[in-house]
Amino acid sequence: MTSDDRPSRAEPADDLAAVAARVLPLLDLTSLGDDDTPADIERLCANAPTPAGPVASVCVWPRFVAMSVELLAGTGIPVAAVANFPDGDDDDDRARSDAAAIVAGGGAEVDVVVPWRRLADGDDAAVTRLVAATRAEIGDGTVLKAILETGELDDDELAARAGRAALAGGADFLKTSTGKTARSATPEAAAALLSVLTEPGAASPDRIRPIGLKVSGGVGTVAQAATYLALADEALGAAAVGPATLRFGASRLLGDLLAVLQA
Repeated sequence: MTSDDRPSRAEPADDLAAVAARVLPLLDLTSLGDDDTPADIERLCANAPTPAGPVASVCVWPRFVAMSVELLAGTGIPVAAVANFPDGDDDDDRARSDAAAIVAGGGAEVDVVVPWRRLADGDDAAVTRLVAATRAEIGDGTVLKAILETGELDDDELAARAGRAALAGGADFLKTSTGKTARSATPEAAAALLSVLTEPGAASPDRIRPIGLKVSGGVGTVAQAATYLALADEALGAAAVGPATLRFGASRLLGDLLAVLQA
């Protein structure tokens, strides 16, 4: 099953509404278009404090962080931005530089693309090294999400290896995808990463926050989000699923969430 698959039966409206109410505060409302303009970011930030409640964060290019922070002042919504994006090259210096610019602009969360090609070639340590370099640059007070580009990895065991390597470097979230490749998030990859998150010793005792999953790329409807929410509930326990442990990175999903909630 892919992220574009629909459930085999129609979900009752009340079930979808319950899912939408849970997913909205988990949404990293995202705009990462190659031609994004300040006007695009103004619209993004205006939509973030929705009539049904605030999203988890907005996610933008580093050059829009300071602007987004200013636009969201007083809302309590943090700003995330991307580093080493979307290439995922084995470039610790670029990852550190991008991350430093994000924090300098007031960003509270960094989504860094790991060198997934190196991992696919057997060099898991390259992932750990780049994530650790990024963590050292931003400190423990900033949320760090490792983008693993799971759709480009050959199988779910590679995704799991990427997840373990990223956690070893200090990532707080394992994020499936950049959304810039032909194949993005899948339930299978999400399940593999959730399995990694629940392995004994996955979270070191000195961590200051939980570890979690961010599903990104191809999730545009509440019905699609429901599949991933169910996987997280099963793996983590529904009581443990919240913005600290599960995120959805999307641009189109907000419209469907609000349509379901306001129906």
